[in-house]
Amino acid sequence: MKNLILFYLLIYMQLFIFGQKPRARDIGIPFSGTIGKFNAITDVKGVEVGYSTIISGQGKNNIGKGPVRTGVTTILPRGRNNNPVFANWYSLNGNGEMTGTTWVTESGFLETPIMITNTNSVGIVRDAVLKWFIDKHWYKEDWWYTYPVVAETYDGFLNDIYGFQIQEKNVYEALNTAKSGKLQEGNVGGGTGMMCLGFKGGTGTSSRIVKIGDDEYTVGALVQTNFGRKESLTISGVPIGKELDDTIGSELKLPSQSYRKEGDGSIIVVIATDAPLLPHQLKRIASRVPLGIGKVGGYGMNSSGDIFIAFSTANPEAFQRKDLSTVKSLPNDSMDPLFEATVQAVEESIINAMIAAETMEGVNGNKSYALPHQTVIDILKKYKRIP
Repeated sequence: MKNLILFYLLIYMQLFIFGQKPRARDIGIPFSGTIGKFNAITDVKGVEVGYSTIISGQGKNNIGKGPVRTGVTTILPRGRNNNPVFANWYSLNGNGEMTGTTWVTESGFLETPIMITNTNSVGIVRDAVLKWFIDKHWYKEDWWYTYPVVAETYDGFLNDIYGFQIQEKNVYEALNTAKSGKLQEGNVGGGTGMMCLGFKGGTGTSSRIVKIGDDEYTVGALVQTNFGRKESLTISGVPIGKELDDTIGSELKLPSQSYRKEGDGSIIVVIATDAPLLPHQLKRIASRVPLGIGKVGGYGMNSSGDIFIAFSTANPEAFQRKDLSTVKSLPNDSMDPLFEATVQAVEESIINAMIAAETMEGVNGNKSYALPHQTVIDILKKYKRIP
């Protein structure tokens, strides 16, 4: 009883005193690795994250009017400074979209913010980013071209996705409110209407600090989770999904008007690091992301868009249009700690998204339930993962 009281006291302090939803570590879930100050992608110096969250209406869906459960997330690699970063991307399963990636591969640089939204809003988000560039004089040249990077996952189970609710002002809000430091998680930004492994999902983040030789580097992850089956949910190596009572997460008993199948969905992952890596090395980082997803129960299903991008904030003088540049890079033989950090940060980011997410009812009464914190802790204790 004493432990239970302390558990809920901690939740109360996080939510009502500090204004932050509980995270996986706050309720006792163990993870490997050393985290940064904020345990977020913003632990990589210069990285800023912004959200626009739209929640309105309830009941039967009226296309164009709602209910609305959606939003936009932005990641600015160097804040509002237009200074391209080395980058590359990887797809585990390509049933999804991330615009601008062909030029990222071809050029080796990410020249724009990374935007994440719902499937049907990729176009308007892309166009709005271009307008924002003009308004903010992002490019100093009189003549320029660019290809905004916009990724998506499908929130149509909870959101009026065919009502095209995202507007230009929402994109501007996400970009203009981007900041460093502590980040919101769960039902926020592009992750607002998303689900994960049979429960409510959304936006999550985490970071790791590693030492390579005499130098210390940070790896940060941000995820938009919308994938997986309840029975596959694994936390700290424990088969949580199989242990949970069938009545928990009953959103899996889908109403007749939904075509969604259990396990349908996608995940977008953004990896940031201050380690000096070249584009081909960042491809290697991005290709390790699936290992973190696999640890929580993701398998890259046929209908899943599992698309990942990684960038490095090192070498700030690397991007030049005319002059020669000199860059530093880690040897491949030194990259193992970064691979491990990537896997760990992705794993924790996904669980953080689920822990922070709250039960949400959306269109036509469709409901996605929050992961039951205390039940998860009880199962972890049963398996002796925590005392």
